[in-house]
Amino acid sequence: MSWGESVMWIVTPYITIVIFLGGLIWRYRYDKFGWTTRSSQLYESRLLRVASPLFHYALLFVIIGHITGLLIPTSWTDAIGVNNHVYHVNALAWGGIAGVGTLVAVGLLIYRRRTTGPVFMSTTNNDKTMYAVLALAILSGVVTTVAGFVPSEVSYRTTVGPWFRSLITLQPDVYAMAHASGLYKVHTLIGMVLIMLFPFSRLVHALSAPLGYLFRPYIVYRRRPR
Repeated sequence: MSWGESVMWIVTPYITIVIFLGGLIWRYRYDKFGWTTRSSQLYESRLLRVASPLFHYALLFVIIGHITGLLIPTSWTDAIGVNNHVYHVNALAWGGIAGVGTLVAVGLLIYRRRTTGPVFMSTTNNDKTMYAVLALAILSGVVTTVAGFVPSEVSYRTTVGPWFRSLITLQPDVYAMAHASGLYKVHTLIGMVLIMLFPFSRLVHALSAPLGYLFRPYIVYRRRPR
């Protein structure tokens, strides 16, 4: 095991977590009013009506797929009668659809932001960096999913999954990650960069929930008397 891989798969993940949590705390304390997407709907809505729902719904399935794939061990699915082949086929099929949908949506959002003058003028350098890293993360994920259609002895369920779960128990299994394919490693590294960037970008709005709307009093509208 090389020194570089030890740093990459043991030290870097925890640095990512520290930056992520520290960034959220900093953003909430010192940039609470900037905790927003800075919506550009007023500038252009035709493309946004298609790209935004597609991106959010497809990304939701991508996130669910990552959570189940990384947190659920092979032994659990075997115990309920789902063998590795059935799980693999379903994961590739649904993951591929969700990944391509997310990639198409991001492409539309970037095209809209680049070709619509007012939207482009409101795009900051932070936004450009975020879109670039997000597009790379999604693209590398789609490529990794497509490559998964080729049968291989190396699977994320025996490499990336055990490594990810070992991080939670504070006993990083660097040997498991070392045996992952190059595509999985690249996708994981880009993912960590995206997580570090998350608190400082417009993506942070994903952690906002309008819970106040559930408890606020009704707004009463009265007709103005003539």
